[in-house]
Amino acid sequence: MMASRGYDMTPTMYSPDGRIYQVEYAIETVKRGTLALGILSKDGVILAVEEKPRALQTANVTQKIFQVDFHIGVAAAGYIPDARVQVDSARFFSQGNKMTYDESVEVATVAKHLADQSHQFTQYSGVRPNGVALIIAGIDQKGESIYVTDPSGTYVQYAAIAIGSGSDEVNAFLEKHYNNEMSLEDAAALAIAAINLKAENKEGLNHVKMAKITVKEKIFEKISESELQNYSKNSSKFS
Repeated sequence: MMASRGYDMTPTMYSPDGRIYQVEYAIETVKRGTLALGILSKDGVILAVEEKPRALQTANVTQKIFQVDFHIGVAAAGYIPDARVQVDSARFFSQGNKMTYDESVEVATVAKHLADQSHQFTQYSGVRPNGVALIIAGIDQKGESIYVTDPSGTYVQYAAIAIGSGSDEVNAFLEKHYNNEMSLEDAAALAIAAINLKAENKEGLNHVKMAKITVKEKIFEKISESELQNYSKNSSKFS
């Protein structure tokens, strides 16, 4: 029998050494998910994910990048059904903010809302923590920003971040190559290089999905395969 048995059956109980095992299990689920990245540039924000496409899967459809509002996007790693539920909550919250205050919601406010929601799922019996981490990125009145939430309810702001399987190595790669003066094109190329660092299949770009929000337009846009091909030409300089 596991040493933690009895303390890992509910998220409302601490173990004698001060751990909540179900939260740790949820974080482990995130670590087993495929990579998701967020990168800031001087021209905007890049969201990228690794997806392993199936033979008959429809092209240009991603299950891991979502639009919350016209100026905010989310990339997920972990248990994606949990991500969909959280994104639906973020959309409802964003619409409510617009109707109440007659202004677009700030990225930090959405991140805090989702983190608070995740934290609530660590406080009640009969529920389990969300098995997903989210990268929330966008451009608001305060400029461009990226936040990461995890199953514990923590949220932290980053300039560049990777979550999911192999994220420790990829984050070390980002720390080495990232600078805050890089263009959107270079940020996209860095994201492709970072994904290929751990990808099982490095041939082509079928395993990469990407979205952007530019400072000029402030609108969430999916990046097409042809654009990805152009960005990938510069990814070799980060190897």
